[in-house]
Amino acid sequence: MDAPADRLKFSGDNAFHRELRRRVDDYFSQSEHKQRDSGRMYLKTAVILVAFVFSYVSLVFFAATWWQGLLLSVALGITMAQIGFNIQHDAGHQAYSERRSVNKWLARTLDLVGGSSYIWHWKHAHFHHTYVNIDEYDSDINLGALARFSPGQKRHWHHRWQHIYLWVLYGFTAVSWHLHDDFRDIATATIGKRPMPRPRGKELAVFVLGKVVFFGLAFALPLVFHSIGAVLLYYTITAMVAGLLLALVFQLAHVVEEASFPVANEAGRMDKPWAIHQLETTVNFSRDSRLITWLVGGLNFQIEHHLFPRVCHVHYPAISRVVETACLEYGVPYRANLSFGAGIASHYRWLRRMGR
Repeated sequence: MDAPADRLKFSGDNAFHRELRRRVDDYFSQSEHKQRDSGRMYLKTAVILVAFVFSYVSLVFFAATWWQGLLLSVALGITMAQIGFNIQHDAGHQAYSERRSVNKWLARTLDLVGGSSYIWHWKHAHFHHTYVNIDEYDSDINLGALARFSPGQKRHWHHRWQHIYLWVLYGFTAVSWHLHDDFRDIATATIGKRPMPRPRGKELAVFVLGKVVFFGLAFALPLVFHSIGAVLLYYTITAMVAGLLLALVFQLAHVVEEASFPVANEAGRMDKPWAIHQLETTVNFSRDSRLITWLVGGLNFQIEHHLFPRVCHVHYPAISRVVETACLEYGVPYRANLSFGAGIASHYRWLRRMGR
C-alpha cells in the first residue's frame, strides 16, 4: 500500500524520544517480557471471541422474549467493541504478534464486525496516529458540520447544543461505518480531506468478502428466524452500544480540555518534535482501574499507545511508569484524568466551550 504524499513535517530535537525508547527497551530486557506474543493476550482473545459467538448464537437462535433480545443485543454490542479495542486494534498496529500473518488475520476481525481493516489502516494507523488533533489531517476529529472539536474548525449555530446532542449521535458511529462511511471512502478514495489509495487485489477481496459476511450475519441469517422489525431493532441496539463505546474511548483520549490542538506554521511544519506532539495532544484516563484497562484494551493508556503503538497493550500499565518518569525529568507534559467519569466531564466541558 503506497502512502499518499503528506506535506506536514515535525520539527525539533528527537533526543527525548530516543531516550524514551531506550528506557522502555531496558524495561523489557530487565523484565524478560516480550513486547508481543503475550500469553495473557492470547487468553484474552479467546475469552472475547467465545463471548462474541455465545452472544450472537443466543440472540439469533435462542432469544424468546423481548427482554432476552435486549440483554443479548447489549452483550453482543459490548463484545463487538471488545474485538475492536483489544484484538483488532493490537493486530492492526502489528502489536499482537511477531508474525505478520497472525497480525493480518486478527486485524481482519474488524471486517467480521462490520468495519474495514483496510480503511482503518489509513484512517487510524496512518492519519490519526501521525497527525493527532491536527485539523484537516486527523479525520478522527472531523465530523463535518455535525460537531466542532477543534478551535480551528468552523462554528455553526447548532454547535451551541453539541454538548447535548452528540451523546446520541455517538451511538450511530458503528451504524455509519456499516452502511455508509466505508463505501464512501472507497468510492472517493479519500478519508476526510486526505487521499487514500483504493484497495486492489487481495485487499479488495477482503473488503468485499468482509461486507458480505457481516451483512449475512447481521441481517440475512437472522431474517430466516425472525421478522424484519425484530432484526432491525436488535441490530440497531447492538450497533449503537458498540458505536457509543468506541466513540467515547476515543473522545476521552483526545477531545478533552487537557489536550492540545496544534496548528502548522506558515512553512507547513509543526513546531514540536513528533513525540512531544503526541504527549501534548493525548490524555490518559482511569490508569488505576484494572477493569477499565481490561475492557478497553489498554486504550485508557493512550499516551503509551501513541508513543509505542507496536507494543501489546497488556504492557501499557507497566511502561506508563517509565514514560511518566521520563516526562517529569525532561519537563514534558504527561496528562491524565483520574477516572472515566472525570474524562467524560472534561469532554463535556470541551464540547460546550467549542460550541460557544
